[in-house]
Amino acid sequence: MEKITNPEFAKQQSNFTEELRSKGRSEATVIAYAKDIEQLLNYFSSRGISRLQQTTIDDLEAYKKHLQDNNYTPKSISRKINSTRTFYRYLLENSYIKDNPAEKLAHPKFETKPPRVLSEMEYRALRDVSRVDIRLYSIVELLLQTGIRIGELATLTLDDVRNTKDGINYIYIKAQGSHPARKVPINKSAKKAIDEYLDIRPETEEDTLYVTKNGRPLLVRNIRTTIDKAFERAGIKNAKVNDLRNTFISHHLANGVSLVTVSKLVGHKRLSTTEKYLGLIDNNKPEAEKSLKDL
Repeated sequence: MEKITNPEFAKQQSNFTEELRSKGRSEATVIAYAKDIEQLLNYFSSRGISRLQQTTIDDLEAYKKHLQDNNYTPKSISRKINSTRTFYRYLLENSYIKDNPAEKLAHPKFETKPPRVLSEMEYRALRDVSRVDIRLYSIVELLLQTGIRIGELATLTLDDVRNTKDGINYIYIKAQGSHPARKVPINKSAKKAIDEYLDIRPETEEDTLYVTKNGRPLLVRNIRTTIDKAFERAGIKNAKVNDLRNTFISHHLANGVSLVTVSKLVGHKRLSTTEKYLGLIDNNKPEAEKSLKDL
């Protein structure tokens, strides 16, 4: 994407991103918002708009149509609208504009697909193909057994794998953005997988838990690509890394773990986010599915 050429636009985008950082937004969120606003401001420039005070709801609706015409999905457009609304609220709060046209900008209508949950056959197949790579197997097992986010896994350090005075193993998830720190218990299967990886982990001064063969921190994109390839080898279609988290949540709810407990374990800010998984549980089954810890 082209950089912003309008100096005033560039200044407001820069100030906006700094404001987001000052409010404790995660770096991933800051980067996403910055790119969205960069795209918006470049569109304005292409339309001959040089001042944000000139923009109207018609300009924003035209931008939305521009995105639709360029085959952006309704979900992507909705995210960009959120970024736009946040940006215009910032402009209003800082008296850069007198009126906020983005308040009237409507989200596109789209159906939210239910979370994808791996079947028992699928996650067993994923485990099987992952066993040839000790690091990959450790990552898959940790994601399946704890439900943590891929970004949280990527930032784990050696010191984050801990145990209580009673000998209960857990991982410590540091606060990120608006998500507070939390402790997530790990079962024997996950602990064994981590220990086996630590035995072959390259020697490095980096304290990140998962590292490359050269001893550098393993990035989110590396983890995502590796697991996507494992899905392909296992013959699992239409699955993403986040589906391991979905599977953890669904299986534990099906096994009778309370909504509140599961919500705290996975770091949901709202209980309603966890509740949406209840619809995936077939209460007519004679027996609740096993939780992953029993497999």
